[in-house]
Amino acid sequence: MSRVFNHEIMPEIKSRWSPRAFSNKSIAADKLKVLLEAARYAPSCNNEQPWRFLVADSDEKLTKMRNILNKGNQEWANKAPVLILVIALKSFEKTGKENHWNMFDTGTAWGYLSLEAERQGLITHAMGGFDREKARSEFKIPEEYEIISVIAVGYYGDKSELSEFNQSRERPQMRNEIDEILI
Repeated sequence: MSRVFNHEIMPEIKSRWSPRAFSNKSIAADKLKVLLEAARYAPSCNNEQPWRFLVADSDEKLTKMRNILNKGNQEWANKAPVLILVIALKSFEKTGKENHWNMFDTGTAWGYLSLEAERQGLITHAMGGFDREKARSEFKIPEEYEIISVIAVGYYGDKSELSEFNQSRERPQMRNEIDEILI
């Protein structure tokens, strides 16, 4: 079943989804910087830019990052040449007060990153299935940061290398209609 778009929107939004079939082909450092540049320009409350990205693109960092993933995600994410741990500063740097919008803003930065990845011919898949406490310990993340997600980044690979279960899930998902998301 293919997606149906009722309105004309950016091609990157139309084509972006969260595949699991990653190739282990490496990503050029310059191309990775372009994704981070896109994230850098996301809007944020009081221009605080609370997002931080821990990029694992070397064997040592990738091994540490893969070890925090749940087993189900390791099956496919271990092939991705880049894994990014997404965290957000919980308080405003300027005032020290709690930033209630830190995860909203960081989610916007991830969205920008994912759309630029699509434009660059890369795929992304954000995961919640990982051990946050192990991540905090392994990467020495201070308590003032909220640990949000791990993003797999890479090129599309061979779907047949996935388990039968994940092969059955390897397609863009349908979305609720506009009327269903309005309250």
